[in-house]
Amino acid sequence: MIRSSLGYSIGIDAGSVATKGVLFRGELVKEVIIPTGWSPRKASEEVCKLLIEKGNIKREEVKKIIATGYGRVSIDFADKTVTEITCHAKGAYFINNRVRTILDIGGQDSKIISLDENGNVCDFFMNDKCAAGTGRFLQVMINLLGSEINELDKLAEEAEPEKISSMCTVFAESEIISLLAKGTSKESIAAGIIESIANRAVSMLNKIKIVDEVAFTGGVARSRILTKSIEKKIKKSIYIAPNTQIIGALGAAVIGWEMLNLRGD
Repeated sequence: MIRSSLGYSIGIDAGSVATKGVLFRGELVKEVIIPTGWSPRKASEEVCKLLIEKGNIKREEVKKIIATGYGRVSIDFADKTVTEITCHAKGAYFINNRVRTILDIGGQDSKIISLDENGNVCDFFMNDKCAAGTGRFLQVMINLLGSEINELDKLAEEAEPEKISSMCTVFAESEIISLLAKGTSKESIAAGIIESIANRAVSMLNKIKIVDEVAFTGGVARSRILTKSIEKKIKKSIYIAPNTQIIGALGAAVIGWEMLNLRGD
């Protein structure tokens, strides 16, 4: 049991696209998301500052800062750095303790995590070698269509997906330019991009045993059409957290809170 504490923990997930932060005190108190920009360290410092301001607390009330994400090694003011796998597992399980499989699509990598009934990681698969099917991939493809990611679902709604044969960003970019030159509609291409990402996600999910309940995290999970496509392919419903982008930061904050309260670190 977690006993009461006079302090707070902060979790920071320094991603390639966005830096996310959570202020935590047994429950999520405040959350912040800002662009990472050129410096994960500066973005993380700004996230801490904003969390303290939004929480209306003093800096000395923050007893633990835990960092995760690709930029975690640059956050030298953190008390501890923890892998993304561990933090995503901890965050997803905190929000929904029925979760046993996590699909996370981040800015530059994708991961599948399998949890046991206690929320411990028992298996995982991670793709961090290329941008195939990640947020970066999606951003490049959508930019070619002259649109924004938050307009993706609207653009692809009701459209028949155009087959996108390559998941390599460079080749897919050339493919889409060619399709546009042939007069293929942006709507069909957008639907095709979603379909290709869904196929990639399912291929990754099949690397491990899919066990209910399945959670989809990361910024890409905000696409309702993508989620529905994956659900149809795996024949299982998918749980989407209220704010899918902060799961890693939340997990880091939970870890900090446990260090502070359970072990008295």
